[in-house]
Amino acid sequence: MIQSIFLPMVFGFTVFMCGMKLMELALHRLAGPYLTLVLQRSTATPLHGLAIGTATTAFLQSSTAVTIISIGLVNARLLTFPRTLGIILGTNIGTCLTTELIGLNIHRIAPTLLTASVVVWIITALFGEIRFIPRISEMPWLDTVRSISVAVCGFGLLLSGLSIMQSIGPAVQESGMFAWFLERAATSLWWGLAAGAILTAAIHSSAAVIGLVMGFVTIGAMPIELGVALVLGANIGTCVTALLASIGGSKAGRYVAYSHILLNAGGALLFLPFIEGLTALSAAISHTPASQIAHAQTIFNIASSLFALPFCYMKSLRKLDPV
Repeated sequence: MIQSIFLPMVFGFTVFMCGMKLMELALHRLAGPYLTLVLQRSTATPLHGLAIGTATTAFLQSSTAVTIISIGLVNARLLTFPRTLGIILGTNIGTCLTTELIGLNIHRIAPTLLTASVVVWIITALFGEIRFIPRISEMPWLDTVRSISVAVCGFGLLLSGLSIMQSIGPAVQESGMFAWFLERAATSLWWGLAAGAILTAAIHSSAAVIGLVMGFVTIGAMPIELGVALVLGANIGTCVTALLASIGGSKAGRYVAYSHILLNAGGALLFLPFIEGLTALSAAISHTPASQIAHAQTIFNIASSLFALPFCYMKSLRKLDPV
């Protein structure tokens, strides 16, 4: 079990997280100087906040990063709590881009992405650091191209790590513990919800958990309904990072984390009785089991955010600004 499951899982997860963080840092370097300004100036209404939260999360490929930045701005009193409500809704929609890309099963292009990104990075290093051609070295777009190449490299590593993690599927399918879990989950999908929440809280990456679920349903090791339940649980587990980031901050900062928990946990509990309908709807617009899982998460996140949006316009909530 150690060689067939544990070691590949740890190695794949390490590669996956390195790629995720590399991509996040590179994209943050591109957008960082403008992100705070955009969040401050473009969140006058919850609808504006939802649009900005969606766009920034899709670009940074990290809902956690945008949520933590929002908490930091609120703690610094550069942003009020009511202005973050729309942002929180938008982060849940924007984060679907990662899983939708994973659901396309494009892991085969990972070596091409890695090779191309390394070649581009070396070229920019020759011109930027070594000043191979001085005139080109002074071009302002050189740093931008380099950051893009690093982001592409990170995405390639992400896909590679995911492929390694998904390779343990057959071994996991034969394990007694997995069979025990499937037996329990057959009696109640609450087991799937709890497992998704615990796994995501432990590894701080809903994308990694959802990617594993895609691998299991693709090889037939897990029913689609159970996979969707795990996805709903993963949305709950992702709140842990934001909650930890709010500790020691202002009351307003903690309110941001609480609103994130309320949206994700409330949405998951609301959708749990309708998993069969969600599964059927996602199946109607999917061509593979992996894309069905990705579409189920997208439908869930968009529906939850749009359902919660009108409540953000309540006067009592809009006037709430704890210190």
